[in-house]
Amino acid sequence: MLFASPVYGLFLLVTYVVFWACRRRPFFRPLFLMIASYVFYSVGTHDAAREQDVPLGPVGWTILCVAIIFVGSTIDFHVGKMLARTERPAARKALLLVSIVYYLGVLSIFKYANFAVDSVAQVFAWLGVHVEPVHLRIVLPFGISFFTFETMSYTIDVYRREIPPANRYLDYLLFVCFFPHLVAGPIVRPKMMLPQLAREPVASDTQKAEGLFLIGIGLLKKVVIGDALGLNLVNRVFDNPERFSSLEVWVAVYAYAIKIYVDFSGYTDVAIGSAKLFGYELPKNFDVPYTSSDLQEFWRRWHISLSSWLRDYLYVPLGGNRHGTWKTYRNLMLTMVLGGLWHGASWNFVIWGTLHGGALAVNRAWQRWRSGAAKVRGPARQGKRIDGSTSRPWNLRRIARVVFTFHFVCFAWIFFRAPTFAHATLMLSRIGKLTFDAPNLAPRVMTLLAIGFVTHFLPRHWFERARAEFAASGALVQGIILAAFAYTIHFAAGAKTEPFIYGQF
Repeated sequence: MLFASPVYGLFLLVTYVVFWACRRRPFFRPLFLMIASYVFYSVGTHDAAREQDVPLGPVGWTILCVAIIFVGSTIDFHVGKMLARTERPAARKALLLVSIVYYLGVLSIFKYANFAVDSVAQVFAWLGVHVEPVHLRIVLPFGISFFTFETMSYTIDVYRREIPPANRYLDYLLFVCFFPHLVAGPIVRPKMMLPQLAREPVASDTQKAEGLFLIGIGLLKKVVIGDALGLNLVNRVFDNPERFSSLEVWVAVYAYAIKIYVDFSGYTDVAIGSAKLFGYELPKNFDVPYTSSDLQEFWRRWHISLSSWLRDYLYVPLGGNRHGTWKTYRNLMLTMVLGGLWHGASWNFVIWGTLHGGALAVNRAWQRWRSGAAKVRGPARQGKRIDGSTSRPWNLRRIARVVFTFHFVCFAWIFFRAPTFAHATLMLSRIGKLTFDAPNLAPRVMTLLAIGFVTHFLPRHWFERARAEFAASGALVQGIILAAFAYTIHFAAGAKTEPFIYGQF
């Protein structure tokens, strides 16, 4: 059930009406929302299974995927309760291991088994031995990487005694399967969501209006800019780079940088907006990432819920920066390589993670060197960042660093998006040809690309003010604006809707 489809609009409307109609029966609200979330998940899983030859058939496969979430949620709820009552370290570690093994086992089977088989076959092929790989006939369950991280963070936090266990079974089930964040995040921490689920939901008119505004903006970004760039340029170039000039390939890489941002941040906007309609708040996931002046800043602004999860549950437990310079670089590299694998079972994602890990290590080394020089020069002057917050001033040096960081990110995106390593290297070789004919760069595509860049670099407070003005306006004005959003989306939508990029992870 795609967020950009009319079916989701109808589903959201019906769910909203029934949810708030249960005002006199508060117990039915979380129960109904949980059932609605499983229905939402089942529709997408059934459609994906119907398109492929999977064991058990579409219905059986859908039941299996829903059962994976339900069984895992049930295990974690009881593990959390037992962790809170148990004092013996060995027993607590064993309980934590039960949860982690379940989810890592699910990930290993559904996401990485075929990748491992192919990798072993490639190793034997390099040794001159032909081995025919045997693949599992499976469909990757939607959102498996997201809900596994969310549930593992719960048991780890309870084990660390950072949060108490959930009191109500129903609250925990809903925390895991709540439909706005179930398929592609944001990755919600239990310490943020469980307290909200434990109290009676309340949504003010302002909160609901902000939710509708975010849904409209998210769909505009995804459909009007992202889908158009994908269908008219990005997909064609990345699938067959040999047919395009250096300039066209280069522009397609820029277009993909904008597409993946508007696609994923648009999904996040719809998710956060949908949750607001029910009185719940989801975490911020993006903060104009292409304005970053180095990679460390980029990862504080891009997919914030993932980067903070990797920091707290992988980088810090590995040792972080506590055990010397070289171990810090090792930990950065391991974290980003595993973060790349989290995105997908492919060597391209490993390369993408390795590029970012290596660059972060270089960035850290540069910062260490500069910190020594800064002690001599004194503190840097403060200025205004492009989004209005206090940071380093926007001088020529910072602009040059932003441009360099953006181009490194674009270079890494080539391996992230290309279907194979051969396609990625062909993209790079085509860029190196230095041919500049551009018959495939249509004016509409270039206009949308320019709009994507300009809107990304607009001051952040402009967007916040527009959202506040929308929420403060009357129902008639809100209706007119939302109708204009809907008309624009309908007019711009192509015959085929592009799936959300992060839905595949």
